[in-house]
This record gives sequence, structure tokens and C-alpha cells, in this order.
Amino acid sequence: MRPLRPRRRHPLAALAVLLVGLVVTGGAYAALSPPQLAQAVSAQSFAVEEGRKLYLQGCATCHGLSAEGTTDGPTLIGVGAAAVDFQVSTGRMPLKSGGVQAPRKPRSYDEAEVDQLAAYIASLGPGPAIPSAEQLDLSDANLQEGGELFRTNCASCHNFVGQGGALTQGKYAPDLAGAEPRTMYEAMLTGPQSMPVFSDASLTPEQKQAIIAFIQDVQAEPNPGGFGLGRVGPVTEGLVTWVVGLGLLIVVALWITVKP
Repeated sequence: MRPLRPRRRHPLAALAVLLVGLVVTGGAYAALSPPQLAQAVSAQSFAVEEGRKLYLQGCATCHGLSAEGTTDGPTLIGVGAAAVDFQVSTGRMPLKSGGVQAPRKPRSYDEAEVDQLAAYIASLGPGPAIPSAEQLDLSDANLQEGGELFRTNCASCHNFVGQGGALTQGKYAPDLAGAEPRTMYEAMLTGPQSMPVFSDASLTPEQKQAIIAFIQDVQAEPNPGGFGLGRVGPVTEGLVTWVVGLGLLIVVALWITVKP
């Protein structure tokens, strides 16, 4: 055994043992890991790489080559996949022209491309993820609670029934008619434009579901009396009555005075 002692004391002996251990561990992990896991990792890597290509083509001009942000666009590091899915799937991004607010418009990317962009941005830093099917399940949502939460947290900007409203400096809260549950959930998670962020600490997933269910229920209500007029109650209806009624009286009065 004595001839082996000088080799065991060699300066590179510890490094050689470490390398052998890493190779054995990696080989065992590769051999024993489920094929589904390997496929999932491969698919995720592919989505990130494809998303990076799409980002460099359509987003890097404003947000920087590494999403670090520029004078024309904020950094996207840490915004999460939910923010990308909201902005791109609603057509707000890419922004075609400057303005105080990005309007909703037909989207420029299909669903697969949106997912790839979201995967790439999510790989740059932790942030809110795209809501799962369980989070978007409204079957047990409490409509009454949703109405109370909406009036408390949202009605000051979006109107009492979600039909939008004007804000300062030319900005506005958009009309929620036709908005999908996933879009509304992501908006609460990420706080786009002038909207505050409602994290799970502010509004639990169940409360978010209740708000979305309330909005959908209100939007589906019929208008038996005719036009909804913003559904803000007697103020709007009274204004229309006065304008139309007084206008007709003035027209009649002028007609009587000019009649021979």
C-alpha cells in the first residue's frame, strides 16, 4: 500500500475525486429520471429560445437587447409571464405608436408565440405566473362578495359596472366588456398602466375569482328599458331626458313662432 500514498497526496487528487463523483451523479440522474421530465425540460428550453428570437425581432428596440429597458420602454426583468401574456394577448404590445396609454387592439402574435415570449421573459427573473385553470375556475365564486370588492377597489376607475372611465393626463380605465377571465386575473396580478397591483396578499385568489364572476354577471344582464346609458343610474337617464325633452320643446316653440 505504500506506493499509493504519494498519489493520494497529489494536489489534484481531490479534484479528480470530485469530477468522478459529478460524472457518476449526473449519469445516474439521467438514467433514472422520468422521460416526461426530460421532455418537459426540453420543451421549456425550446420555448425560451423561440421566445428570445421573437423578443429580439419585435420588442428589443424599446426594451433593450437583454430586456434591461431603455428610454422608450421599461425593463422587463422580473415582470413575469403574466404581464407578457396580458400585454401581448390583448394587442397592447408591441406598441405601434407613442401615447399616454397602450390601447387594446387585435394581437400581433398567435397563442403559441405569446406563450414563447412569456416563457423567455419569465426566464430572466421571478414574477407573477400565468393563472392556472384552477385559479380561473369561477364555479364556486361568490357574486355578492365580488360586487362588494369591485365597488371598493375598482369602481372608482372602471365605473360601477365595469364600463370604464376617464383618468388624469389623458389616461383611462378601459371598458371590461368582453374581457376574458384570464386577462382580468392577470391585470390584477400585474397592475398594467395606472392600475395598482393586487397581489394575493391584497386580494386572495378566491376574491379575484369573485370579482371576475361579478363583472361577467353584470355584463350579461339585459337592458329591458332600452340602452344601458353606462348603467350609472338616474343621473345619465335624467340628463338624456332634459336634453331630449328640452330640445324638443325648443324645436316646437321655434316652429310655432315661424308658422305663418
